Parts: sequence; structure tokens; C-alpha cells
Amino acid sequence: MATFVSAEDDKCQKILEGFSINSMNMRDAENGTILWEKNKWPDSWREEEVEAHIPKEIMKCKAVSRELNFSSKESIQDFKLEQRVFLGDMCIEEWDFEFGFVIPGSTNSWQSTIEAAGDGDMMDPEQISGMVSIETSFLDGDKVINKSVVRVFYV
Repeated sequence: MATFVSAEDDKCQKILEGFSINSMNMRDAENGTILWEKNKWPDSWREEEVEAHIPKEIMKCKAVSRELNFSSKESIQDFKLEQRVFLGDMCIEEWDFEFGFVIPGSTNSWQSTIEAAGDGDMMDPEQISGMVSIETSFLDGDKVINKSVVRVFYV
């Protein structure tokens, strides 16, 4: 089951206080069409579950490109994301993403591509809507800055 965790130490707490997610979008990686976009990320993302209402057509894509736009007042030496996808209480996928050094006082765009499981291996979005949660750990090296949760509803 997805869980929330706060900053691991004082340095990570300072990073978290100066870190913001400005926007996120998901595109069909083959043609660049934006399928979902959230331009105002809620201030509560650090400690409350966020809902994402994503078009079910995204499940038909061979690959999805996710762009995260974020700002950081502090430097982050080795910025990483670890994501775990849960269906109910069961972890069904895990992904690791590495960004690297974040310049203090900067705004950055980070694009990652996620390939689909393939025809016949994808779940029916109507059956799993609301049951999928994505737990994202924001890290500086191996130290947790924050862990947040997004619940996915396919529309």
C-alpha cells in the first residue's frame, strides 16, 4: 500500500521546503499529443493523496512521455525518483528515474518515457480506475526528501 514519508534529515527538510512541482503532463510518446496535463499542482501534495483523472486512451499507447516541471530553492546533488505502482495493496510495477544535479534557485523540466507492457498485457482501465495509486519517492542520492501518492482515475 502506498504511504507518505517526510524528509529524512534537516538537509532534506530544507530541500522539501524549497521544492515545488509546477506542472506535469503525459503525452503519447509516438506523436507528442498531450493526453493529460495538470498546471497547478496542489500545495498539499507533500502530505495528502492527489487525484489524477487521466483519459483511458493512455492505456492504448505503446509508450508514454511524462514531463515534470519543478523548481528548487536548494541544490540537490543527486536528484532521483523511485515510483511504485499499486493496484489495491499489491505493488505491480516499479520504476527508477535519475535527474542528477539540480542548481539552486532553478526551474527545470524533466521528461521521461515509459514503455507499455504490450498488447494483451495491459489492464482494462475501466476495471482498475480508482484502484491504482502511484507512490513517488523524491530522493537526494539515497536520502528521502519526500514520498507522495497520486490516485489514478481513468475517464
